[in-house]
Amino acid sequence: MRYVSTRGGGPAVAFAEAVASGLAPDGGLYVPAALPDFSGELADFRGLPYAALCTRFLRRFATDIPEAELAALAERAYAGFDRPEVTPLIELAPGLRVLELFHGPTLAFKDVALQLLGPLYARQCALRGETINVLGATSGDTGAAAIHGLMGRPGVAIFILYPEGRVSPLQERQMACTGAANVHALAIEGSFDDAQAVLKELFADGAYRAGRRLSAVNSINIARILAQCVYYLYAWLRLPEAEQAEAEFVVPTGNFGNVLAGWMLQRMGVPIGRFRVATNQNDILYHFFRTGEYRVGAVEPSLAPSMDIQVASNFERFLYYGLGGDAGELAGAMAQIQAAGLYRFPGGAPAGFAASRCRDQEILERIRHIHRSYGYIVDPHTACGFQDLAPGRPSVVLATAHPAKFPETIKTAIGVAPTHPALEALWSRPLVRHKIEADAAAIRAFIDARAV
Repeated sequence: MRYVSTRGGGPAVAFAEAVASGLAPDGGLYVPAALPDFSGELADFRGLPYAALCTRFLRRFATDIPEAELAALAERAYAGFDRPEVTPLIELAPGLRVLELFHGPTLAFKDVALQLLGPLYARQCALRGETINVLGATSGDTGAAAIHGLMGRPGVAIFILYPEGRVSPLQERQMACTGAANVHALAIEGSFDDAQAVLKELFADGAYRAGRRLSAVNSINIARILAQCVYYLYAWLRLPEAEQAEAEFVVPTGNFGNVLAGWMLQRMGVPIGRFRVATNQNDILYHFFRTGEYRVGAVEPSLAPSMDIQVASNFERFLYYGLGGDAGELAGAMAQIQAAGLYRFPGGAPAGFAASRCRDQEILERIRHIHRSYGYIVDPHTACGFQDLAPGRPSVVLATAHPAKFPETIKTAIGVAPTHPALEALWSRPLVRHKIEADAAAIRAFIDARAV
């Protein structure tokens, strides 16, 4: 399997190279040159444990990694999850299920991909005899999950940018209280979009990126997306057969990587019924999937901070496929978004999606309703997924984080603050963070002083 840039520049590369680079040389995102068709293999997938299913799926994409080695990587990646299913599917009521994605070390869905990405980076370093500097921007959970996949690994340094005061206190502590010498948590003034803009500027400098051996850990890394495809497949295989073709997967999303993974799996021959894009009050994707118009606005802080995003990184991959793989048209669309903050999808709203949005007061109402109706507690991001569920259609809501990561919001909603031992331990550890301006030159200087 080879990987090409959404913008059409540069040579096609193998999986390991696409993972190590993160971003293509022309500033585009790597995508598989052709998506495989799994429709004839679905019966063989039934009943496989999670790591084995991951191996069977990824072997079609990581063709440059021996299958036995890939299997060992997957086994190690998921051995630390606190449920043997890794991503258990929980039934709340007939036709209503929750896919729990928060059983990894940082209690968020990003662990599912990033616990695998860490060993992939380590493998690359060992094969090449080189070090690597991993750079990412986070609205909350990505940074912590990336750090916990890479901390302490030889030959790797990790730099995570996050908006100061716009992640939860526990999310910040998961990034800044590890004590690992190769971890650097950078608190910037501004929004996640500001952090992401700096990251893109640094990666756009090809000479600097190559000289510092920079790699992107955000969901722009194709390994992240492919690893996330697996939990959709795992859940779909465990649905009653009568519900599989109608089920709507409801995905709280900000950066669009999570829902993109499911949609790509559907394009690979897995007959998922539909996707619902669930946003908070930063509702750019809600408007896009209802009207076909993508209009960038100002970020409004919310109770679901990981979704406080206006410029969704993986929207570029969706447009690439939506425009028939036309790299020239895609490049024009991205230039239009950058220049005018506006793009209109040909033909109006894309098919196969529903959309909902949930404002802060509605988030609190959803948390109360779910707790009262099902005796189940959801975090504020997952709560967005319960807004405007489709009547008469089986729903699978993706639970993206453990509620204990947002105790203040949960307590406001139901009067009880959930806890978790791994999170409570963070309060006694020293907070090591670096306040820095959202400026490429300042962050470049910081990296230069600490790169491996």
